[in-house]
Amino acid sequence: MTNQLDRAAAWPVLTDATRAALREILVHGVLSRAEIARALGLSRASLTRAVRTLQEHGFVIEVGTDVRGATGRPSELLRTSEGVWEFLGVKLTQDRLYAAVTDLAGRVLALHEETLRDTAPEALVQQVADVTERLRAASPAICSLGVSVPGDVVTRDGVTVVEVSQFLGWRDVPLSDMLEARTGLTTFTVNDVDALTAKEHWIGAGAGVGSMALVTVGAGVGFGLVTNGEVSEGAHGRFGRVGHLPVYGGGPDCGVGHEGCVSGYLPSSIIARNAGHDDTDYSAVVDLARAGDEAALQAFRDAGTALGILLSTVVTLVDPESIVLTGDGLPVYDIARAEVDAAFRKGLRPYEPAVTVVVQPFEFSEWARAAAVLAVRRLLRF
Repeated sequence: MTNQLDRAAAWPVLTDATRAALREILVHGVLSRAEIARALGLSRASLTRAVRTLQEHGFVIEVGTDVRGATGRPSELLRTSEGVWEFLGVKLTQDRLYAAVTDLAGRVLALHEETLRDTAPEALVQQVADVTERLRAASPAICSLGVSVPGDVVTRDGVTVVEVSQFLGWRDVPLSDMLEARTGLTTFTVNDVDALTAKEHWIGAGAGVGSMALVTVGAGVGFGLVTNGEVSEGAHGRFGRVGHLPVYGGGPDCGVGHEGCVSGYLPSSIIARNAGHDDTDYSAVVDLARAGDEAALQAFRDAGTALGILLSTVVTLVDPESIVLTGDGLPVYDIARAEVDAAFRKGLRPYEPAVTVVVQPFEFSEWARAAAVLAVRRLLRF
């Protein structure tokens, strides 16, 4: 444990200018000193100090020189280093654990997944600690742990708490503190959709845009938002809970007493139920719909309409530059594309400018990667 704690404590204190220079390199990949100085408005002396600090701590390396900009003079090129600082991300679902080891720039170095043995907090913390120990044996440069959970994550008196997670059956679990005590790693816990939103905006489909919305469909319905380059979290850590947005007048009960809301049509288990099947038969209902089964098709049509209304509501409320759509429930977008598009257009004003919907292929490993990127961002205070 001593080595682990020493490694966790080794993260250096960086000045604002140094962190800003590192962020520029992380976002853009490879930059010259001159480009960093122009982007941040730094003097030559300030930039030299910042880069020297980053090199001393193994954050960046020089990768040659190039002529960039209007001066015509060659400038040293910098990129993030490899093998010095690595991060572990863990994504928890109701029955699986997904893990990803990344470098400082979010590049995936290793992946792992396994079935949850027990969702009780102490048992799950032990399982995450066991996975962490195995992955650190192969990647000793891991310095921090990020965990994303399906549920509301809040901070009370400086303590991060999973306030409620229906999928895990949790209430008021101080997961970060529990994992730090067990692993010795600085640990950050966040809602899974918030983590994915930040990752997609930083190094994913939304990179380079000032405002972006993320909509996820699958076991539940998630929503994340980036405005002015920052992920919105809400005053109480419960931002973006759009699953109970009304989309129909009347309709099936969603399970908490609402009729005709998004959660009565769009989650994968609900699509299966509305098609007349057991709520665990989503993949079978997907196959039936693609084979032309009318009951399955109707369930997807209703879900597609709900999704289109949700997307148009997002545009109306927050006016994003783009919407990223992802999740393991993406077949609804393929099967009911006509209904999605029709409801989306109908919900917008006729003169509304087009908003790009970027469909991002779904992989649970990307959610684990997002948790690792969360650790990078929190340590760097991005």
